[in-house]
Amino acid sequence: MSPTHLNLFAYQVGFGDCFLLQFVYGDGDSDKRHVLIDFGTTGAPEAESGKLMQRVAEDIREKCRGAQLDAVVATHRHADHISGFATKSNGNGSGDIIRALQPRLVLQPWTEDLTLATDATGPRTKKTKATSGSSRAFSALQAMNTVAEQVVKLATDMPRGLPSGLAERLDFLGRDNTKNLSAVENLAAMGKAGQSSYAYFGMNDPLEDLLPGVITHVLGPPTVDQSATIKKQRATDNDEFWHFHARRVSTANSIDGNSRVPFDESYVFAKKGKLPREARWAAKHISDARGSQLLGIVTMLDKAMNNTSLILLFEVGGKRLLFPGDAQIENWSYALEQPGIAEMLAEVDLYKVGHHGSLNATPKSLWNGFNKRGNSSKKERMTSVLSTMAGKHGCEEKRTEVPRKTLVDELKHDTHFHSTQEMPVNELYTHVRIDF
Repeated sequence: MSPTHLNLFAYQVGFGDCFLLQFVYGDGDSDKRHVLIDFGTTGAPEAESGKLMQRVAEDIREKCRGAQLDAVVATHRHADHISGFATKSNGNGSGDIIRALQPRLVLQPWTEDLTLATDATGPRTKKTKATSGSSRAFSALQAMNTVAEQVVKLATDMPRGLPSGLAERLDFLGRDNTKNLSAVENLAAMGKAGQSSYAYFGMNDPLEDLLPGVITHVLGPPTVDQSATIKKQRATDNDEFWHFHARRVSTANSIDGNSRVPFDESYVFAKKGKLPREARWAAKHISDARGSQLLGIVTMLDKAMNNTSLILLFEVGGKRLLFPGDAQIENWSYALEQPGIAEMLAEVDLYKVGHHGSLNATPKSLWNGFNKRGNSSKKERMTSVLSTMAGKHGCEEKRTEVPRKTLVDELKHDTHFHSTQEMPVNELYTHVRIDF
């Protein structure tokens, strides 16, 4: 048994991702399998975001027709990907609605296994409780969340002490990196009720039993054991990033484009304090930071979190569908260097644009390798779907805005392009059909 077509519903959630994949089996649309990939927003006004995610959850429930949701995929912990999974004490939250659909599987990156040791460099195995090593790059999602919470507090309590517009941006980035405790706990509970799987590059198909006729390849993230490069985020890459022709681009981990604030493991072992050891470096640097220096610190946390993102490639009926979450260059580099992966990705038919269209989440080596991109006359032209909201990330002056204009121009020219940002305000989702 194989699906005849896919109905992809890309929900308009402001700055965030939420995609419902409806695999349809048979001509009568009677047999359907549903996979929800991410369910979050940070772009909608705070007073409206709960109502928006409630509407989205109710629509997902309607499309599942009250049946069980086959799988929930949370690509990584950022709020704009998981905030909708939050619950309410009265049981009427958007996360409560999704949990009531009783997903058979909750799929997350290996770094989200809450039972891992703090120095784990890979997922649990059947033979060992946890893989450990000297690296502490991902031991500290908790510590990163702690830092982000401090940044939000500073931006909220002392906005007048920061340059114009900076407090708002710090608050946005900080909230995106905070713990999202209710959502995290709800995802864990859904997994216990059904099944949890913590994914990494090259693992066996985690959805094999749920999606007949569909092969799911996990292309990221690698474990630290597989690739130590994911511990750090490089700032510029003229060959891979969408810098255009800028000779100087302010780096993600710089104060003003000249002075650098290094983000490495040496800070982890800073002076003793009340914070978790993994976050002690932040105590001094946050208290000392001013202006764009603080922005550099919180931006680095944001980048590190994106390198934990899942990259999934679905293969069905001769078509290939790519969903990379917010994966950035270190995550991508490992996959593209592995035998046969670039060739597999060359035949992608549907591309969910990485990280809302940022300059470093669609490596040019990936983009240039897509055989099915081309102008409107190209036969079997590929489709791209972008969920984004301008004005939240990056800076047009520094050519780091999200979505990056040079990338969007290419997507519009070379693919059947769909963007939630271009939808009418009153529409909840855009529908894309892929026939197999």
